[in-house]
Amino acid sequence: MPAPLEGLRVVDFTRVLAGPHCTKALRDLGADVTKIEPPAGDLGRVALPHVDGLGLYYVQQNAGKRNLSIDLNYAEARAIVTDMCREADVIVENFRPGTLARFGLGYEDVRALNPRVIYVSLSGYGQSTSWRNRPAFAPTVQAETGLTEIVQDHFGEALSEARGDACSHADVYTGLQGVIAVLAALQHRNNTGEGQYVDVSMAATMLSVNERAGALLSGIDTDGEPIALSANESHIFEMSDGTRLTIAGSPIYSPMFTRYCAMMRRSDLLRDPRYATANLRRKNLPSLLAEVRAWLGTFDDLEQLQAQVSEGGLAIGQIRSVNEFAASDWVKEWNAVVEIDDRAGGTVRMPGNPWIFSRSELPAPGVPAFQGEHNEEILTERNLTADEIVDLKKRKVLLSRRGPFGAFD
Repeated sequence: MPAPLEGLRVVDFTRVLAGPHCTKALRDLGADVTKIEPPAGDLGRVALPHVDGLGLYYVQQNAGKRNLSIDLNYAEARAIVTDMCREADVIVENFRPGTLARFGLGYEDVRALNPRVIYVSLSGYGQSTSWRNRPAFAPTVQAETGLTEIVQDHFGEALSEARGDACSHADVYTGLQGVIAVLAALQHRNNTGEGQYVDVSMAATMLSVNERAGALLSGIDTDGEPIALSANESHIFEMSDGTRLTIAGSPIYSPMFTRYCAMMRRSDLLRDPRYATANLRRKNLPSLLAEVRAWLGTFDDLEQLQAQVSEGGLAIGQIRSVNEFAASDWVKEWNAVVEIDDRAGGTVRMPGNPWIFSRSELPAPGVPAFQGEHNEEILTERNLTADEIVDLKKRKVLLSRRGPFGAFD
């Protein structure tokens, strides 16, 4: 069975995380993705950790893509890449606004040659806003758009000890929004024959994926209940055997409090004046959580606990490391962790696909390409002769390495 995006040709000008995460998903859905890498290389290649010089950060976002390493400062390079864009279905880039236009590879340049092209730009604050030239990294965008404040308020850390979230939500979510944009634009093209340009903003993404934003923007507080923030606060607990877990939802929030009482079979707490309102439960939260911890401490069997938690319509989750989760039966059943060739005679473990299709077959996990590994293959497809390719290599228009950090050929 063909992959869902089999036959789709993607030219990938992306680097580091947001853009590569977008194009990696397209590749894993079956698209032919060619990564255009400049001589300096994708910064993701040098991010730690490494296995035999291979950057695992880079592997996770780029395995399976073909790689053309070419210097766009040369007219010949620009001509080659322009020709690729002329035949592309999709182009994705995440440079600062206007960067590719300086090389004659902006949307208007490409559209003149390829009206059906879908051209997606991922950036911090969009292509035409007053903030368009502001540097944008996940931590700074998360700070600007409210996520960092939510995290800090949640943990209540002193400023001297406060840190932002360790995960690059703004990059990864924006990459996924880029995938959505590609699929929507493909459907539009199927209906009309027209390509189009799509501007995707990290900042707008972070607002759109924040399920609390609507309540916060509206500022509604009803009957003393928190503004929908406490509903998802998940406290950390421990069973008698030391197993750590969380319960989805805080007992501060009235509907959750009722469920906690049902879970513990403690209807008496519903009548306790200390817990009569959300504000009182917030004030007396330490004593309320002590009740929950004492109850949880009577269990040493997770399945038995889960059954009683379910009585209250709640859910628990065991706090595991990534590797502990990877050892679970579920991961094996889903094939959620796969092995990828490490280019040194071994393998590295990487996340698998989040999709299972009933009528499509996804490609096997790809191999991470060395810089410029597919130069000759790609240019031969473009009808360059062997002598022309050798000449481009001699003049450093094309660059390639034999290994992760080997010398350029």
